[in-house]
Amino acid sequence: MPADTSAETPRPIQQTTLPASGLDDAEAAFLNSHPEYAETAALDRLRASEYARLDRLGHTYLDYTGGGLYGTSQIDAHMSLLRENVYGNPHSTNPTSLAMTRRVESARRYILEYFQASPDEYLVIFTANASGALKLVGESYPFGPGGRYLLTFDNHNSVNGIREYARVRGAAVTYAPVLPPDMYIDADKLLAFLKLGTTGGNNLFAYPVQSNFSGVTHSLEWIERAQSSGWDVLLDAAAFVPSNQLDLSRWHPDFVAMSFYKIFGYPTGVGCLLARKQALAKLHRPWFAGGTITVASVRGDRYYMQEGSEAFEDGTINYLNLPAVEIGLRYIRDIGIETIHTRVKCLTEWLLQELMSLRHNTGNPVVRIYGPTTTVERGGTVTLNFYDPAGRFVDHRLVESEANQHNISLRTGCFCNPGGGELALGISAEELTSCFVRSKDRLTIEEFRRCIDDKSTGAVRVSTGLASNFADVYRFMKFARTFRDRHYA
Repeated sequence: MPADTSAETPRPIQQTTLPASGLDDAEAAFLNSHPEYAETAALDRLRASEYARLDRLGHTYLDYTGGGLYGTSQIDAHMSLLRENVYGNPHSTNPTSLAMTRRVESARRYILEYFQASPDEYLVIFTANASGALKLVGESYPFGPGGRYLLTFDNHNSVNGIREYARVRGAAVTYAPVLPPDMYIDADKLLAFLKLGTTGGNNLFAYPVQSNFSGVTHSLEWIERAQSSGWDVLLDAAAFVPSNQLDLSRWHPDFVAMSFYKIFGYPTGVGCLLARKQALAKLHRPWFAGGTITVASVRGDRYYMQEGSEAFEDGTINYLNLPAVEIGLRYIRDIGIETIHTRVKCLTEWLLQELMSLRHNTGNPVVRIYGPTTTVERGGTVTLNFYDPAGRFVDHRLVESEANQHNISLRTGCFCNPGGGELALGISAEELTSCFVRSKDRLTIEEFRRCIDDKSTGAVRVSTGLASNFADVYRFMKFARTFRDRHYA
């Protein structure tokens, strides 16, 4: 847990820079300090046309790391496609099946094009989400004695879960630390761990390009460093690609997992694994299903797998939604990912500056941010906790409840990222071991909270994205200011 600041010498009172006169003056000051924001004016026009429901319904949406928002034209285009055509299950050669097959293959090709991935090098495997893509790698990777699974401390649980496949097959599992408070990778230790990759074994290194907990963007250069030391590289790109370009003609990870709804909101239930063909050849499925085989026999007790993507797409893919993926990616390309990136960067920088300057009359900070407090090597995810004037944390569940009353959509908890949370919140291995020894089979969140006494079990996360504007972050800061000088029983 972050140190209790109640005993610190109070700092001079610093007020935030929110002008007393309100939103218009605050936005004018923001535009003056962030002139590049003017380059993103097209997103304001888009907000008025594609996302008018936000302002009509009075929503302040700040949960883009949880899920993107869809534009109305995406829905219209997809619904028009479904209304005007007849599509059948693509596992056939009848006219409606072939029509759908063409749409599915068009979506595959465009995904490769969008990420600048050569079709000679990469395949697209459709999954339900990023977690499904990660599970495919975990269950199929040839872990074994002498092999290793290396992952950074701030991975999503779906990456953490792969360790169970590694352990049961006898591979060593190692966590590479990230360093609070900024939560950057400990480069020296990671380099030392990468040198442990054995020549004879199979070694898999997994990390998030952008942490869904701290917002840190970890360098893509780790891909080449790991591969040169004998590692296959699994990239969790789910939090990165909504506001950044992932260029697979420049970077060549072996596996990339993502969920499309994180990028453009609709459809949910579709993700993909982008896999290098040479790495995919290492994977061996532990079972087979409809659609994954060419031949299976009951009496002969044999089966033969499909080649390429189809060997990993269990059952019938979510075929009617796949055209919406191509529609969504084309929509993002028309907007321009760099335009989105610039807007997210400007809004996040202003938000960080305002939060860092917010103080109680005691001089103690109102919030503590877990992650970088500048926009250097970070994305639009800002995770924090509120603290009272004496330096005691405010329960994140209370913060969410009050945000709900203001129609502000943010997220609280540990965001399926326990390693990041444990480091940021200062929960020690000894405390965790003590809790887990007492509860061998099941452990509720309330039991866990009691076990670690007065430490926070989570945090508050706000994140900007495609449809965000200055009014959104301004409203959040007005909300954040309500926690100044508040005392709790």
